[in-house]
Amino acid sequence: MQSTLVIVRHGESTWNQANLFTGWHDVPLSRRGEHEASAAGATLLDADLWFDVVHTSLLTRATQTAERALAALGQPWLPVERSWRLNERHYGALQGLDKKETTEKYGPEQTKLWRRSYDVPPPPVQPGHLEHPSSDLRYRWLAPDVLPGSECLKDVVARVLPYWYDAIVPQLRAGWVVLVVAHGNSLRALVKHLEGIADDAIAELNIPTGAPRLYQFDDALNVVEATYLGDAEAVAAAAAAVAAQAGA
Repeated sequence: MQSTLVIVRHGESTWNQANLFTGWHDVPLSRRGEHEASAAGATLLDADLWFDVVHTSLLTRATQTAERALAALGQPWLPVERSWRLNERHYGALQGLDKKETTEKYGPEQTKLWRRSYDVPPPPVQPGHLEHPSSDLRYRWLAPDVLPGSECLKDVVARVLPYWYDAIVPQLRAGWVVLVVAHGNSLRALVKHLEGIADDAIAELNIPTGAPRLYQFDDALNVVEATYLGDAEAVAAAAAAVAAQAGA
């Protein structure tokens, strides 16, 4: 039985627009992000996709993207499952800082190491800090030791994959068509796993905002197709914009 997964990175947020490290900080979509979310839904409609379920993080920019995309797709009633495991990577003490100013202060090599290395996290924040998840009531039911003060991509892989295996894989095995709307790094973690990208190569992967990526699997959940939907030039331009955010 062939199964289908589509992943979508949320549209531009207000902090993306301001070029700030966002992480777990909760911000809404910008006007451009709202348009990107609706456009993603239109692209899915053009591809004649009919979904069974959508998964999102607990962050507003992802939930708003899912809502707008489903409205444009004509499937606003779709069941939604949300999890903190799909949240963006926590950027620790970098959250709220300007990316280009951070590059100017610490240099392009250190900034890229914090942004894109597989196993080097930024400086952490401690419980009680406004940017620590313990200060946010939506995470009050989680065990304190799973709440990050900072994360590298390796940490994100470690929290995303249990959700993949426990929540998404059973749906794909049942033949469901699954939509995941999440974030640059939680999706990079998933793509790394699905496409077998090496630790030292994942730094160069840029996932564009609002661009649906479709996966087809065989009955053993091996990827048989992986492709972005929509205009290829627009997708490439959006990925290049992500790569340029730190000014490196």
